[in-house]
Amino acid sequence: MNKRRFLKEAGAASLAGLVLTSKTSQAQAPAGDVNVLIVYHSVTGNTEKMAQGVADGVKSVAGANVVLRKVGDATGDDLLACDALIVGSPVYYANMAGEIKTFFDNWLLKFRFAFTDFKMRNKIGGAFVTGGSISNGKETTMQSIHAAMLINQMSVVSGGGAFGASATTGPDSPGIDEKELETARALGKRVAEFAAITKRGSKS
Repeated sequence: MNKRRFLKEAGAASLAGLVLTSKTSQAQAPAGDVNVLIVYHSVTGNTEKMAQGVADGVKSVAGANVVLRKVGDATGDDLLACDALIVGSPVYYANMAGEIKTFFDNWLLKFRFAFTDFKMRNKIGGAFVTGGSISNGKETTMQSIHAAMLINQMSVVSGGGAFGASATTGPDSPGIDEKELETARALGKRVAEFAAITKRGSKS
């Protein structure tokens, strides 16, 4: 084999190896961890149980990290660090609990998230609720949570139900049953999956 032919074949082999290595690296490269923050208010413990179910759903997604916070413990740094936020509330008069409303109000008043800054922009949002009866405002409560997120230019997704996960906790259906926990897990899983897709896409 002459020198020119040898160099040509060696160069082709090196190029093929470089392409193969590049493709292998791309296939094995992790999409990157996503951080999901779950914030909730609970008096009787029912909404807290749903929050734990949501957290289990998040954990079922590879590379997803979850932070669980009672609403009074959530901080501005928690919000800035998350890729997705899921908020849970009991239903009071067909609306979110006052503590949850205060949490959203504090984005501006306490955490100094000016509307013009849109610091929560493009983060993924979801909601879950508990209510005493089948028809007492669960959907309107989830929509009020969604509205606060949308105003801050978050991307809202559902899961576990048409608007999110919910549970009936009144006399006819006391506590949280397995079916309701399954809706909570479904919500957590979908939000985490959607956050992973969004974060991966933003880096491509």
